[in-house]
Amino acid sequence: MGAGKIITLWLVALACFLANATLTHAEMMDRETAAQHVEPPYQLGEPFGDGAWELMNLDGRLAGYAFESVPLAPLPGFSGAPINLFVQVTTEGKFINVEILEHNEPIFVSGLGNEKFHAFVRQYKGRSINDTLVVGTPYGEKSSGSSLIYLEGVTKATASVRIAHESILGAAFAIAREKMAGAGPRIPIRPNQELDTALAWSDLVERGIAKRRLVTNGELQAAFKDTLWEEDDPVALDEPDGIFLDLWAVDVGAPAIARAVLSDESLAQLAEFLTISPHAEPILLIDAGRHGLVSPDFVRNTSPDWISAQQGGLPVALRDSDLDVELREEVPGSIAMIFRTDRRLGFDPTQQWTISVRAVREHGSFRPEIGSVDFSLSHKTPEEFYIKDLPPQPPAPWLAAIQQRQTDMILLAIMLAVVASVLLLRQSTLAAHRHYTSIRLVVLAVMTGFVGWWGQGQLSIVTPLGVMRGIWEGRSLAFLLYDPFSLLLWGAVIASFLYWGRGFFCGWFCPFGAMQEFAHHIGKKLGIRQIEVPERIDWWLSQAKYGVLAVLVVTAFTAPALNDRLIEVEPFKTAVTTFFIREWYYVAYAVGLLLLSMVIFKGFCRYVCPLGAVMAIGGLLRRKDWIERRVECGSPCQFCKVKCGYNAIKPSGQINYSECFQCLDCVTIHDDRTQCVPLILAAKGKTLHVAKQKELAA
Repeated sequence: MGAGKIITLWLVALACFLANATLTHAEMMDRETAAQHVEPPYQLGEPFGDGAWELMNLDGRLAGYAFESVPLAPLPGFSGAPINLFVQVTTEGKFINVEILEHNEPIFVSGLGNEKFHAFVRQYKGRSINDTLVVGTPYGEKSSGSSLIYLEGVTKATASVRIAHESILGAAFAIAREKMAGAGPRIPIRPNQELDTALAWSDLVERGIAKRRLVTNGELQAAFKDTLWEEDDPVALDEPDGIFLDLWAVDVGAPAIARAVLSDESLAQLAEFLTISPHAEPILLIDAGRHGLVSPDFVRNTSPDWISAQQGGLPVALRDSDLDVELREEVPGSIAMIFRTDRRLGFDPTQQWTISVRAVREHGSFRPEIGSVDFSLSHKTPEEFYIKDLPPQPPAPWLAAIQQRQTDMILLAIMLAVVASVLLLRQSTLAAHRHYTSIRLVVLAVMTGFVGWWGQGQLSIVTPLGVMRGIWEGRSLAFLLYDPFSLLLWGAVIASFLYWGRGFFCGWFCPFGAMQEFAHHIGKKLGIRQIEVPERIDWWLSQAKYGVLAVLVVTAFTAPALNDRLIEVEPFKTAVTTFFIREWYYVAYAVGLLLLSMVIFKGFCRYVCPLGAVMAIGGLLRRKDWIERRVECGSPCQFCKVKCGYNAIKPSGQINYSECFQCLDCVTIHDDRTQCVPLILAAKGKTLHVAKQKELAA
């Protein structure tokens, strides 16, 4: 292991120690700062939890909630740090506004600019957490009847906006579960008109479809005991075993259930009513006791005064359906009414709901004092009697990302497989081809265009740093799934460490590396004199990239804001991500590196690139010396070393795989009987007298 690698690994350990001592989470906004972000006419109310506030109307009523996303959904971005957003929603779950408070997404920090990121989150305004929101464009055929709402992403920053999207929804749903009972996506439900199950009243009772609540006079008295109204019901006092309330509840929205309880005439009336009001859910209530269902003052077709219902902590609006109800002979009770609610308001008859009947007593004859108690009954109808119109579910973010890049990923996989197979099985054949240089340049051109500019697959030091921070801080590494194209490339590169080391990516798949190689060939065509770096200086310069990597690792943990700037030592964002369309100084830096390659072969890759340092360290996993050598290599033959543009061949003839970019020039020479000195001499019947030949052969 080289000195540079040892120093780098030591500094990584030091960075982890320093991070443990100094790294702190971003502080939540104070009240004054939060108030500045509140959308008028709302006002900031009382705080609850970390970074969360109530929103009030001008009249002081609760109107919604405002909250920072990090405490609720701390999804790590590509820098390893989460995106912090300020989200404001109404009590019904409608987005008032979404703002970005803080982020370290490299593509926006100094690349595309923050305005595109802010424009993306402004799309949530006016939407609802009840909507099915999806980032991107429809996959496959777009159905006009789809309930999916697509938010326009940002080209070249798909992964970052998906992470922001998941952060917004994750935080909003967390608040909805805590503060907005019943908020969230509702599944439309309707009675199954095709179900033709034959049911009798006894079947409804046995299966719990018809539920009963029996209250005796004695229970009623117990409820009013020790109150002002204890003596105000003579019947209850005289007949404690008598029936006060004998309540039956049946949801008759499903035709199969309605047929079991209603006469044919009432069934026809109900069917006609549901034709006019298809979203109404009819609930049949029957009382066989002395209480009744409504007061004498009740007005038909209005809300009942003695009856209320709720589901999921929210009230269920009930209203008389104004139908004349006639029951089948086997159904008990004489007083029966059908009340209705609206399923569009969120009522789900297949989920538990509760109906309450109020018993009222009066004390005194002049301006009597009113007392009441409630008796409740819980009910739900089996799901077989209803059909749920499940909305199309958006795929998981990682799956959506794969679907949208499916063709690109298939092409990349084919390219990876072809290049790896040729290098593994036909390396010498490829290197010996008379048009090898042209073939290599064509491959590099494809990598620049497809992997780089089109696929945005230029690997970067940002990803390893984000992974390191995520592991250290115990965060999820799911952010890697948001860019499956690059993840596929990372997987292939890591696997290649075992056989080739650094060379597979740096030599064949790095778009900016390919640009430098083209610059080198252009320089040669123009006759520009190449700078030969002295070997001793070259060695020290080659160690510099490990120092650059070490600085980036340390600052990633201890000074993230500074790290965001230092990462610009990589010109990849300028040359690949933004097509050289950035501030002039970034462009000048990237172009300058390409001009440098005209005189010093791949100078950036060899001396500066922190990603190259990571690749070289990963190359320590290499299990095989895949470039063949002869005993004569290095002593006395130095031809391969002289021809190696990377200076990756030691004077001894051994390959320094940490600096090898898999150009295969030495393979070409090794197998060429017109270039390899030992082969030339052998062909002439001569041998090289090498002092160390026997020792090297042994």
